[in-house]
Amino acid sequence: MSGFSVAWLDLRESADHAARDPELLRQSLEWLAQKRNPTVVDLGSGTGSTLRAFGGEATNLQWHLVDLDPTLLAEATRRHGATHQLATHITDLTQLDRLPLADAALVTASALFDLASREFCDALVARLRLSGTGLYAALNYDGTTDWSPRHPLDGQVLQSFNRDQLRDKGFGPALGPGATDYLASLFKKAGFRVSIKPSPWRLEVGNGLLVKELLRGIAAAAAAEQTLDKRALEAWLSFRLGNVAEGSCTIGHLDLLALPG
Repeated sequence: MSGFSVAWLDLRESADHAARDPELLRQSLEWLAQKRNPTVVDLGSGTGSTLRAFGGEATNLQWHLVDLDPTLLAEATRRHGATHQLATHITDLTQLDRLPLADAALVTASALFDLASREFCDALVARLRLSGTGLYAALNYDGTTDWSPRHPLDGQVLQSFNRDQLRDKGFGPALGPGATDYLASLFKKAGFRVSIKPSPWRLEVGNGLLVKELLRGIAAAAAAEQTLDKRALEAWLSFRLGNVAEGSCTIGHLDLLALPG
């Protein structure tokens, strides 16, 4: 999986950091503090947003950033190579045997598992169970969106977008909004302690550029799904773009922390 630009990741980062549940982030750090030479493996790391979310404590950890995009990893190294214990891995996440998980105390991922398949999650959880490694998976889309002001087509666009979220995103058919529940069920069966907290994006006037890009992406996904009238969808997008300055939206996400019991 790849295809995200540095510009897009930078644009969304402030919203991501504001949305993260602080309690699960704190518990992740407490788990790592119990370990000698704690190692974190960040899947789909991009430029290192998860590392930055960990704040000053991140400098006490050994980081393995894993992504298929060498440009994103090069940017992560430029930003953090001199200040953090950092290794980067240009790796296809679906090739689980190539992931550097051997010494990991915690695997992290942000906005990843809603793109993943059942098969990928099954295989990853099985491997983490054997090694006693925890997982901190933040910002998984939960299928809910609330716009203000409202438009009569909001519900249909959301349904169309959510169906599109189940397409293959590089791992096989994606779990989409069901990802967090599916992961939770796997970890509970494996004997892990599982906590889930909401982490919604709350986007208002200051997030105008992000909202515009988000709207165009939603409209493109809904158009590709081909169940909505083209002119109606264009009218919806025009209305939504015209209300960015005064409007707001909430995009639902969920954070999950699973630790060996």
